[in-house]
Amino acid sequence: MRQLQVHIDPNSGFCFGVIYAIQMAEDLLEEQGYLYCLGDIVHNDEEVERLQNKGLRIINYDTLGTLRDEAVLIRAHGEPPSTYQTAMENNLTLIDASCPVVLKLQNRIKTSFDKKEQIFIYGKHGHAEVLGLLGQTNNQAVVFENMEELLRHELPQNITLYSQTTKSTDNFYRIKHELESRGYSVAANDTICRQVSNRDKELRRFAQQYDKVVFVSGTKSSNGRVLYQVCKDTNPNTYFVSKVEELQPGWFEDGNRIGICGATSTPMWLMQEVRDALLAF
Repeated sequence: MRQLQVHIDPNSGFCFGVIYAIQMAEDLLEEQGYLYCLGDIVHNDEEVERLQNKGLRIINYDTLGTLRDEAVLIRAHGEPPSTYQTAMENNLTLIDASCPVVLKLQNRIKTSFDKKEQIFIYGKHGHAEVLGLLGQTNNQAVVFENMEELLRHELPQNITLYSQTTKSTDNFYRIKHELESRGYSVAANDTICRQVSNRDKELRRFAQQYDKVVFVSGTKSSNGRVLYQVCKDTNPNTYFVSKVEELQPGWFEDGNRIGICGATSTPMWLMQEVRDALLAF
């Protein structure tokens, strides 16, 4: 036994939007034994597998188009208008667990689009939330991942700027100021979720307290990749694992103080399993 001292970050784990979606799924699974979900309910394979074992059936858009007279869960990321149209045509009951922060953003983008504003969205190409945002503009808005990519476009004088809810507030305002310094007029709409965006500051404080840090996240989570890098930059002795089996005893030394943290898509039960495994080393 290595007598490791292990602590879980109390601020890590699911954001409220994910908690809401999973609770809704679990309630329905208990009632009816199965439930369709459009896309992974959360970007964490371990949590998805847990819910699939309870009867959750993950489907894609092609399968959605073939379903009739069923209930389908909309996850926290939100969906474009076309999904609701398909549901109406196929007599599907949508169990809408879209995050309120995402829905607010969708509505604001739709209002801007109806006013014929030139909309630019700071976000990840192909991300589920971003696809829902694009849908509010008939896919006419421009999505960009960084300033370099944005400047490749022929930009209008007046820019309406939005962001995926999970992006960095610092980067969002850095982009705004850079555009203004180049002479553009920018209407910046800050609808970034503070519960998510503040995680980087919290994690820096957490990571610097420990000899080693274990960051637990699904490999599909873009939020996880960003927050892992925050930890790694703060504490170089940070290790990424997506499941308990990936832990390596050689990472740790007798008496090490170890912090465990994770993404907004990381379930607390998984971080607790990692803690228990470390205590058994």
